[in-house]
Amino acid sequence: MPFEIIIPARQTFALEPYEDAKLQPDEIRGRTLCTLVSQGTEIGWANGDSFPIRPGYAAVFEVEEVGAAVEGVRKGERRFAMGCHRGTQTHRAQHSLPVPEGLAPERAVLARLAGVSMTTLMTTRARAGDRVVICGAGPVGLLAAHLFRIAAYRVTLVDPDALRRGQAAASGIADVRAAMPLDDPACQGQVALVVDCSGHEGAALDGCRIVRRTGEVVLVGVPWRKLTEHSAHDLTHAVFFNHVTLRSGWEWELPLHGRDFAWEELLDGYNNAAHSIFGGFARAMDWLAEGRLPLEGLMHHAAPDDPAALYARILSRGIEEPFILIDWEGARR
Repeated sequence: MPFEIIIPARQTFALEPYEDAKLQPDEIRGRTLCTLVSQGTEIGWANGDSFPIRPGYAAVFEVEEVGAAVEGVRKGERRFAMGCHRGTQTHRAQHSLPVPEGLAPERAVLARLAGVSMTTLMTTRARAGDRVVICGAGPVGLLAAHLFRIAAYRVTLVDPDALRRGQAAASGIADVRAAMPLDDPACQGQVALVVDCSGHEGAALDGCRIVRRTGEVVLVGVPWRKLTEHSAHDLTHAVFFNHVTLRSGWEWELPLHGRDFAWEELLDGYNNAAHSIFGGFARAMDWLAEGRLPLEGLMHHAAPDDPAALYARILSRGIEEPFILIDWEGARR
């Protein structure tokens, strides 16, 4: 019988058995190779009020069963999906993607975190060659810095944590700073886009103060709690007098899948999307497969057998690497 990680109560993590439901015609199923921990999100869930929760952010699995209506998926292939921390994965085939040949599962699964800021990359008015500031060098911010670097933006990454700055610099981000470069004439009023991945209201305010006129500040990081004594007036003043476009970095702004025009549905609205969530995942996996996202020394591998101990280390910031992967295949050996 397979096992899964659940959060049965506040700040409680357990490993429990489960049974898979009957496979539906449009579904595929297989054994999990690895899953990805989204530290802030999952700890946020654990501090919530509604339980039980089955955490997890992404998974790579090997297909063992294929539903009768599924086409284009074969047994034995490895696929990516937004899956929970469990020993098997069951997903509608259309909500999964093939892992590029030669790309290791523990790297492919990072496409999910890359997708968080990929939405901003696909929707921003800033263009290649523009200056972009990323606030926060955690898992999402570090990947965001690399995505914008690959897309030919001039990237500055800001984080007060020396360890994170060192990891970012070692990974190839050339301009890494401890604070927003408000006094740097090369940046002040020259930044087209600030992507705040920290959830810190001070970073959002500084972003509104540094961007060029009509520049964008996009809020990607979750503001889990109040961290400063800044007022709403501080922010609105900076937005108004600097003509800032301050907006949400909601990753689900795009449709899950792109599709061609369906002319008979045009009366219901424009239905052709040039970009999509899964299109972003696919692009991120391609860049990972091409080796364009340096990850050496940045991944921590954990076993699923003691989730309480794993999440206790996450809560205490006892894991230095930004990307935490749960190795289900290794646990079966």
